[in-house]
This record gives sequence, C-alpha cells and structure tokens, in this order.
Amino acid sequence: MKKITSLLSALLLTSLTLMGCDNQSNHQAIEQNIIKVGSTGQSYPNGYKQDGNLVGFDVEVTEAIAKELGYKVEWVIAEFGGLMGQFDTGRLDTIANAVAITPARQDKYDFSNTYSFYGSQIVTHKDNNDINQLTDFKGKTIAGVLGSNHINNLKKAFPNNEIAIKTYETRDGAMYDTEYQRVDGYVNSKPILLAEIKRKNLPFKLVGEPITIEQVAFPFSKDEKGQALRKKFNQAIEKLRTNGILKNLAIKYFGEDITL
Repeated sequence: MKKITSLLSALLLTSLTLMGCDNQSNHQAIEQNIIKVGSTGQSYPNGYKQDGNLVGFDVEVTEAIAKELGYKVEWVIAEFGGLMGQFDTGRLDTIANAVAITPARQDKYDFSNTYSFYGSQIVTHKDNNDINQLTDFKGKTIAGVLGSNHINNLKKAFPNNEIAIKTYETRDGAMYDTEYQRVDGYVNSKPILLAEIKRKNLPFKLVGEPITIEQVAFPFSKDEKGQALRKKFNQAIEKLRTNGILKNLAIKYFGEDITL
C-alpha cells in the first residue's frame, strides 16, 4: 500500500508540474501577443479620455492595427517627454501620439509607414490685432509642448532668436495661457488646433500658413524585435489604407482626410 501511495503521489506531483508548465507556457504566449503602446491621454483628438476610456484617432488606428495582427494593446499613459523616455529604455513597444518623423528621431528609431500628415501651425488670441502674419511674432512669446517637434520647427522658422519660446508639460497649459493672453501665440498641428478650437470654442485665430508639414508614424527600436513589429505594422497600415479605415477614422476625428 505504501508503494501504491507513493506511486500515486508521484503521478499527482508530475501532473501538477506539467499543468504548471502548461499554464506558464500559455501565460508566456499571451504575453507575447501584448504590445505596450504610449499615449498622453490628453491629446485631443489623437488620444484622450472620454467617460474613463482612452479614445481618439491614434488610439483607434493602433487598435485597428492590433486587431489585424492578433495583438492586444496595453496602453501606458504619461506626459509626452515621459513616454519618449520609457520608449528609449525599452518599456514601450511604440508610441501612438502624433509622433512626427524628424532627422534626429530617425537617427534613434525606425519609423513605420506614414499614417497621417500635419502642418505646424501658430495661433494667437482672436482679439490680438497686433499679430496677423508670422513676422508679427518677432519679439513675442510663443508656447509649445515640451519634447514636441513643433518647438524645433519654431526655432527653424525664427532662427535668429527673434521670439521667446515657453514650453509646457501638456498642451492644456499652453492653450490656457494663450487664451488668457499670458503668451502671444501657441504652436501645434493644424488639424489638432482646428479640432480643439471647435471642441472648446477657443478664441484663437490661425496666423499665416503652417511653418512646416510633418509626417506622423509609429517609432520602433532599431533592434530585431522592433524591426519585426515595424514590418507587421506596415502591412497592417497599408491594409487599413486600402480598405478605407484610415480615411474614415481621420474624417471621424478631424472632419477631413489627413492620411494623404
């Protein structure tokens, strides 16, 4: 009886061990189908909170790509500079927050195919009669989000320190100070500005034409994992472009097609 009991115990232990291994393998398989994607959660209409849920153009594009690829998205919310820092240290697989392709970023990351286009646009308060064209900003202060490429575009547009640049952790602070005329202007993507002005009835007017046109894409690390994911994203992006989902999402959030 002792031998039988020992044998049954051994069989039970082996069975539990195998079950544990199976559970661990399943867990690892699930983990492999999860991608960690960054968003500020404050970037209307790209990624913002509505009724406690993260929604927006970039959010829906990312979710549509993930669905095509059989992935589940784990969203990580932080301010933009923090997202870039997490991405640099490998804690994020990519960022879906209107990340513009720039030479400096191309040195560090590889980008997916472009999925939207934005013009860096400057606005001022509509009651500001002293500013009606870009040259009127000389000697003035323009607000922008810390870490965004719009700050670099400002420096290129005014290369001789003709303006003062004030940076903010979030766009809300920059827009607030522009609304109450604590600064003379604010720079962001034109489609985003138009959406924000319409949504909040902001007292802003566009000044001149966009100072540059930017291509927006998903950044990926230059390692093997990043390259494999980038290739999959590209395939999904082109499928969403072909079947009209990209265009429809752009019209839903911006009222126009910004994907071409």
